[in-house]
Amino acid sequence: MKAHTQETQAGITPNKALELLQEGNKRFQDSLKADRNLLEQVKDTSTGQYPFATILSCIDSRVSSELIFDQGIGDIFSARVAGNFVNVDILGSMEFACKLAGTKLVLVLGHTACGAVKGACDHAEMGNLTALLSKITPAVNAVKEPADESLRNSKNIDFVNEVSKTNVKLTIGRIHAESPILSEMEKNGEIKIVGGMYDIHTGAVEIYN
Repeated sequence: MKAHTQETQAGITPNKALELLQEGNKRFQDSLKADRNLLEQVKDTSTGQYPFATILSCIDSRVSSELIFDQGIGDIFSARVAGNFVNVDILGSMEFACKLAGTKLVLVLGHTACGAVKGACDHAEMGNLTALLSKITPAVNAVKEPADESLRNSKNIDFVNEVSKTNVKLTIGRIHAESPILSEMEKNGEIKIVGGMYDIHTGAVEIYN
């Protein structure tokens, strides 16, 4: 499999970009990696890059976008921060990726049993982590069940995973609200902005359109 060129990138629609990621995740689950020479792709991309997707994911060591979507050198932009939320720097990076570098898809990817979400559920405080976890607190507050405070913590994995899903959806809402560039591109059909959840037990990604 060759690295993407300007021509192949231009021929990918937003829906096709999502399909390519889903096909890659299926290969990952089936242990059927695409036949690609990564060093050859290094050479092919040395004079330019033409990724087709931008993925915002958590820093969790189990959730490498290149691996779980079976992608090669130059295929995706990968932004990572604990809790996969957006700030001005990540939004700016996404705007560069889509508006200037031509990616056709923005995927906000959460995952099950997320440590950052667990910390937010437990109202953990430690150095700079305190400010980071506060970005996830809106998702914690948005999940209304269970109402019993004794069940709204990291020991309740169902609650944690529901907060993770809600965090993905709220993050997409922030992208729409805080990036007129990306919102306009999506409105014009140039890109698609979607969410997803990675299951650390199965390796499967569920997409939320």
